[in-house]
Amino acid sequence: MNIAILHYSVQPIVGGVESVIAHHARMMSADGHSVRLIAARGEAMSAQIPLTTIPLADSRHVRVAKMKQELDRGEVTQEFEVLRAELAEQLQAAVSGVDILIVHNICSLNKNLALTAALYQLHIAGKLPRLILWHHDLAWTTPRYQFELHEGYPWDLLKTAWVGATQVTISEMRQEELSDLMKIDQSAIRVIPNGVDMGKFLKLEEQTLGYIKKLDLLLASPLLLLPVRITSRKNIEFALQILAVLRIDLPSAQIIITGPLGPHNPANLQYFEKLSALREEFGLKNSAHFLAELTTEFIPDRVISDFYKLADALLFPSFEEGFGIPILEAGFAGIPVFCSDIPPLKKLGGVLVNFFSPQEDPAAVAKIITDHFMNNKVFGLRKSVREQFTWERIHAEKITPLLKE
Repeated sequence: MNIAILHYSVQPIVGGVESVIAHHARMMSADGHSVRLIAARGEAMSAQIPLTTIPLADSRHVRVAKMKQELDRGEVTQEFEVLRAELAEQLQAAVSGVDILIVHNICSLNKNLALTAALYQLHIAGKLPRLILWHHDLAWTTPRYQFELHEGYPWDLLKTAWVGATQVTISEMRQEELSDLMKIDQSAIRVIPNGVDMGKFLKLEEQTLGYIKKLDLLLASPLLLLPVRITSRKNIEFALQILAVLRIDLPSAQIIITGPLGPHNPANLQYFEKLSALREEFGLKNSAHFLAELTTEFIPDRVISDFYKLADALLFPSFEEGFGIPILEAGFAGIPVFCSDIPPLKKLGGVLVNFFSPQEDPAAVAKIITDHFMNNKVFGLRKSVREQFTWERIHAEKITPLLKE
C-alpha cells in the first residue's frame, strides 16, 4: 500500500508530532508499505522513506506568517486565496499514486489555514486518496488559540467533520472534545494513543530485541529473571514449581533463565532434560524460557544487563552460592529480589531482599511474590505500558487494522 504522511515538518525538526510521525513511518515501512513524508521542513528518513518538500506547507514561511497575521485579525485576503490555490496544486502532485493520506494536526490547528483549505478543496473535489485526519491538538478547544479564531470560513474547517474522512485522536479526552466540537458520535472517532519505543528508551541490544520478539516477553506480567547456568545447585526446578503456582493468581507470569549448561559436569545435560520434562508437566512451555535453547553462543554481559532492565524481579533459589552477584546487579537495576536464605545471600541482601528456604513449599514463595506485585503501583504502571503503550503493540492492534479498512 502507498501511504503518505503530511505535517508542517518532520524530523530532525524537534517536536512531539514529528516524533510520532517517525515511529509511524518506520513501522509502516517495516510492514511492507511504501511510505513517503510530505512536509515543509525536515529530512528523508531513509531511501525507503523519502520526503517531498512543499515549502508553503510551513507554518513559519514568510508568506504564511503574513497571511496568518491577517487571519488572526479576521481578514480573509486575496493572498489567502492565492496561497490556497498554490498549495492545492502542489499537494495534488505530491499525493500522486498514494492510496492513503494521513494528515497530522493540519485539520485541527490554525498554523497554516491556507494548507487546511487546500486539503479541504481537494478532498471535496474527490482529488485526494483515502484521508485520515490525525488530531493531536484542537485549536477550538484550547484557550491560548481563542483570540486567533473567528466564525466562518476558513476557521470553521477546524471544527467540521469532513465527509468521508477518518477521524483519529490520541486520547479519550481529545475524542470527547472532537465529538462535541464536530457534533459527531464518539464511536465515529478512533483513539490511537502515542507510545514508547522500548528498545530505544532502554537502549536494548538488537540481540535482546530478537529474544523479546521471539519469546513474546512483553506479555509477561511479571517477568522473573534467573541469570544462572543450568546446574543442579541453582535449584532451577524450584523456580519452575514457584512459577506454576504463581500463574494461578498471575496467569501472565513468566521466567527467563539466561545461562548455558554448566560446562564442567556431564550431568548437567541430564539436569536440563529433567527441567524440560518438568516444564512440560507444569504446562510452562510458553512461560519458562531457557536462552540455552535459542543459542549455544556466549551471551554478552550487555544482553544480560538488558534483561535486568526488562525484568520485574530477580528470583534466585540456589542451594549454594559463593557470593551472589545477581543480587548486586538487581540492586543497580532497581528490581526486587526473592532469593534463598543461604549465608552469602543473607549477608549481601540483609533486610533489603525477600528470603525463603530453598526447601520451602513453592506455594508459600509464590504467595510472597504475588502479594508483592498485587499491591505494587510501579509494577502496575510497567505492566500497563508494556501491554498497551509500546509502539509495536499500538501498531499491531490499532494502526494496522485502520490501514486495512
